[in-house]
This record gives sequence, C-alpha cells and structure tokens, in this order.
Amino acid sequence: MNELGNLANIAEIIGAIIVVGGLIFAVLQMRQTRQQRRELAAIELFRFFGNPKFTAAYKRILRLKAGLSADDIQNNETGLEDAAMLISATLESIGVMTFQRIVPFVVVKNLIGTSGPALWNKLEPWVTMLRQEQGADTVFEWFQWLAERLEQEEHLDPLPAYVAHKRWQPSNISQEF
Repeated sequence: MNELGNLANIAEIIGAIIVVGGLIFAVLQMRQTRQQRRELAAIELFRFFGNPKFTAAYKRILRLKAGLSADDIQNNETGLEDAAMLISATLESIGVMTFQRIVPFVVVKNLIGTSGPALWNKLEPWVTMLRQEQGADTVFEWFQWLAERLEQEEHLDPLPAYVAHKRWQPSNISQEF
C-alpha cells in the first residue's frame, strides 16, 4: 500500500511539472506570436513607403513651400489634395498602430523620423480646415498625435542615425537564428 502511495505522489509531482511546463510553454508561445505580429506590422509599414503612389505623394508634400494655405491645397488643379489625403490617411493609420503598440515606436521613429512632423506642419492648415468643415476635431487626430510624439522624440535624440550609430556592427549571423 505504501508503494501505491509513493506512486500516487510521484504522479502528482509529474502532473504539476507538466502543468507548469505547459504554462511556461504557453507564455513563450504568446510572446513569440506577439513578436511575429509586430514584425509583420513593421513589414506592412515598410510597404506603405514602397508604394509608388505614396512615394509620389510623400515627395510632393515634403517639397511644398512653408505656409501654404488650406485653400492652396484644396483648390490646386494638379491633385495636390489627393496627395495630402493619401499622406494624412496613411500617417493616421501608422499613428493608430503605434498607439496600440502594434508597431513599436522605435521602428516608426527610425522609418519616419523628422519627416512626420514636417508633413504635419505642411498639412496642418488643410487638416484644420477639414476639421472645421466636418465639425469634428477627430479628423486625422492620430496623424497629429504621431507627428507630435515624433517631434518630442527628435529633441531627445537629435543626432542623425549615421552619426549616432557610426560604430554599429552587424552581429554574428549564427546569433541571429
């Protein structure tokens, strides 16, 4: 009978070890899944910038002269408002994904950097006009939020990547897998 009690105790210990091991495995799997989701979101972010329409709009808005009015953008015959809409909608999406921590802020900062605030500064009068027309302060709110966060971060880390990370070395390839 004593032997049967010992076997029962061993079975309970093994069961507890299996449950704890299962929990540890589940936590590791959840972390890995979260990391994969972030990586996929980051890849999607890079695709935004690789889209030819976005690239053309991005270049066009960045090259606008400072102080352009909302009317200048809206009444432009060459599709300037379409470019403004594409940039604003894209950066709105990126702002939401950043806030929800789907895409890490550091990835967004490294990809967009100072151009986010620059784009916002050029389009702010137009967005303000849209907000007035729509009667909603929420029009492109996440674009503004993102530009403001990027601008705050710029003051904390003013060095460009080619200076700040001049001594960077790739890791050993065997360590990356």
